[in-house]
Amino acid sequence: MALAALTLRTQAAALLSPPQAAALAVRYASKKTGGSSKNLGGKSPGKRFGLRKMEGHYVHAGNILATQRHFRWHPGAHVGLGKKKYLYALEEGVVRYTKEVYVPHPSNSEAVDLVTRLPKGAVLYKTFVHVVPAKPEGTFKLVAML
Repeated sequence: MALAALTLRTQAAALLSPPQAAALAVRYASKKTGGSSKNLGGKSPGKRFGLRKMEGHYVHAGNILATQRHFRWHPGAHVGLGKKKYLYALEEGVVRYTKEVYVPHPSNSEAVDLVTRLPKGAVLYKTFVHVVPAKPEGTFKLVAML
């Protein structure tokens, strides 16, 4: 009798309880994740600043030598400064770069403060762009033709 009751109970429990597969229902997302809409900046193309003519290149008058946003290269002999700090050749010739020691004027307080904050013995340099003219200055055309 106890055995019959036990089997009846297990059969009733099996009929009343749902199957195992239905108990583990998986819920899927109704919408895919779209990601965040923040931090969309930084996708603009580069501005292409930098040197256009290297040391030893032959340039014509008006050729752009360098483009820059801040002063990285300074105009030297036969080099002009454009509106947006572009450096261009004023004469036809060969490009040369030099580094010169920068000693600020004592009346320029910002530059003096910068120099005093540097470690002892440190030296500031500026890079200058020069154009060495192809034809020597001070000669006549008639002499050059001979």
